[in-house]
Amino acid sequence: MISGANRGIGYAIARQLLNDGHRISLGMRDPHKFRSSVASSAFQASDLALLHSYEAADPQSGERWVASTLDWAETVDTLIHCAGILRTTPLLFRDEQVSELDDLWRINVMGPWWLTRAAWPQLCQSGHGRIQVLVSMSGQRVKGRLAGYSASKFALMGLCQSMRNEGWSSGLRVTAICPSWVNTEMARSISSVNPVAMSQPEEIATLASNLLGLPNSSVPFEIKLNCGLETV
Repeated sequence: MISGANRGIGYAIARQLLNDGHRISLGMRDPHKFRSSVASSAFQASDLALLHSYEAADPQSGERWVASTLDWAETVDTLIHCAGILRTTPLLFRDEQVSELDDLWRINVMGPWWLTRAAWPQLCQSGHGRIQVLVSMSGQRVKGRLAGYSASKFALMGLCQSMRNEGWSSGLRVTAICPSWVNTEMARSISSVNPVAMSQPEEIATLASNLLGLPNSSVPFEIKLNCGLETV
């Protein structure tokens, strides 16, 4: 299961895993709109892909997606969290920006929490379940004035540690992937870094695919990725 699969990193991971021969269940806000796009052609032509509606802010949405995936594939052994939002909410936010903080918490933190909870029994059942979370380097350090976004990503990093601790004895392995600037629409909207110097979504997708091939004894918990112009 891959959330946020209609664009950016989630889309790149979905393409990579489909090419690798995995069965993939793709969660996105508007699968009908996605189906009408050229980008969806590879998925619609494959019997290895399921497109399903998913709204990270709605816990029942995640439960419905998990149930549909089980009906289709009979199992869930991997969950890749890519859905998330960016808000430029500063520390000294204006009163009218309070809703931005609520959105960041509900989507960036509670969204993965609810979805993981819904899929947890199946993830643990196989003995080699995998969870990958696109946390971002904003969950490792704060640069500039993105207080609200960074706070949500630090919280997400703590959630990843809790997932690891809770699932370890069941063979569930968690990896927090923390890239800096990745060449996506979201990053380009706020960064002056040349997109060529950013990490590319396809590079993150290759990493995600390689992680799935590792045995339980060798799965890294945390991966930090700097782009071409960053040193820290």
